[in-house]
Amino acid sequence: MMRWTTLSRRLSVVFAVLLLVCCGLSVWLQVRSSSMHEQEVVQRLSKGLAAHIAENSELMQPGGLNQEAVKELFGKLMDVNPSVELYLLALDGRIVAQAAPDGHLKRERVALEPIQQLLAGAPLPIGGDDPRSLSAKKVFSAAPLRVVGHDAGYVYVVLQGEEHDALAANVAADNVLHTTVRSMLLVALLGLLAGIAAFWLITRPLRELTQAVKRFETEGMAALDADTPTLERLSQGKDEIAQLGQAFLQMRSRIAEQWRELTLQDQQRRELFANISHDLRTPLTSLHGYLETLLLKADTLDEADRRRYLEIALGQSRKVGRLAQEVFELARLEYGVVKPEKENFALPDLVQDIFQKFELAAEARHQRLVPDIEAGLPAVSADLGMIERVLTNLLDNAIKHTPEGGEIIVQLRAQKSGGVTVQISDSGPGIPPELQKSLFVRPVFSSGSRSGGSGSGGLGLVIVKRILQLHDCDIQLLKLPARGAVFRFELKGQEALYS
Repeated sequence: MMRWTTLSRRLSVVFAVLLLVCCGLSVWLQVRSSSMHEQEVVQRLSKGLAAHIAENSELMQPGGLNQEAVKELFGKLMDVNPSVELYLLALDGRIVAQAAPDGHLKRERVALEPIQQLLAGAPLPIGGDDPRSLSAKKVFSAAPLRVVGHDAGYVYVVLQGEEHDALAANVAADNVLHTTVRSMLLVALLGLLAGIAAFWLITRPLRELTQAVKRFETEGMAALDADTPTLERLSQGKDEIAQLGQAFLQMRSRIAEQWRELTLQDQQRRELFANISHDLRTPLTSLHGYLETLLLKADTLDEADRRRYLEIALGQSRKVGRLAQEVFELARLEYGVVKPEKENFALPDLVQDIFQKFELAAEARHQRLVPDIEAGLPAVSADLGMIERVLTNLLDNAIKHTPEGGEIIVQLRAQKSGGVTVQISDSGPGIPPELQKSLFVRPVFSSGSRSGGSGSGGLGLVIVKRILQLHDCDIQLLKLPARGAVFRFELKGQEALYS
């Protein structure tokens, strides 16, 4: 049963049913047309028969019908032509004389309208009431019957009576109908075979596309490359199957791209866990070592050594806490827990506040914080706390990796779109080439090279990237002459807060 659920088989079944219905209608129309043609020929040839009978003066006498003459004439005519049936009708259509066997007469009256149409010359064939049937219509010949110049009734001759119907049924059953049915069945069979072949050829591309989809379902990404030539061939053209093939190719490309992104993200996540574990192990080992030393040598250490060990342990504890906070913050950003609450604010004011935060750290390293702010900047629409975190991370990195006596420049420029471009550059050694590709997508843990975040955690730039993505913008690492690391991003301009 399941094999007949395919599209090509359903189309074949529907086509076969329609073909058989059409052939049946064709047979019925042909038989009906042949029958009407025969009736017209018979009625046209025998149209004057009733008039010829009505001219017989012996049928009527001044006192009424001549029953002897009527019976004799009816008998002779029906012996000569058994297919006709003769009736004499009164002026109101009532049958007043007939020669039907007992029990065969079903009507006492014949409708006059068909008789009047025939006498008026209406198009043939014209069917009139059959006195020997309650529903049948037969071709006839009719003529008015006159006595002494006055209308006395009608001569009504049924041209295809019971004898004719019985003989015609036998002949049709034995010859004409059988021939017609055989020819139609032959045509139907040939048409069915041709239709099935045509449907098979038409649906062949669809079957190939279905097989490609099934292979993709069972084999996964491994089946995509193998089916590419077939899909490209099926996608050529403008019909529905070609459009379906094109849509599947596009879907395949998107799935492949998403699969690569998922694979990359999974790899980055694994590296993140491994690097965080490594970075946690170092301060925890140091913290454990100094605490253990304090415990074992508490009686032999003087106050200065004990204080130095505690300060080192406290510093390592701060590193662990800072890294844990960054991991927690990144997790909240990655999984959509944190949503930006945008407000309109002046970016130069925020930059000045952050400069004050790092002023002492820069002075300790004899560094200069240089604001390069264009006059008349528009306000920006963003989450103030998140943008403060972005600038803090970038400036913290710049200060830590710029040698003593260097400078850090924060440049703000207005854009035609209404936004503000932020560029932070330093005079340090810059980002090593081997770290640049993955700088914003995974944490960087490398002693002796520039770190990706506050302290040694390496998560600062990853957090910066994610915060800016939540603001529908991106950050770029640029190469400028005589400068070290150069980061640039753009914030959107002021938005209407109230409608």
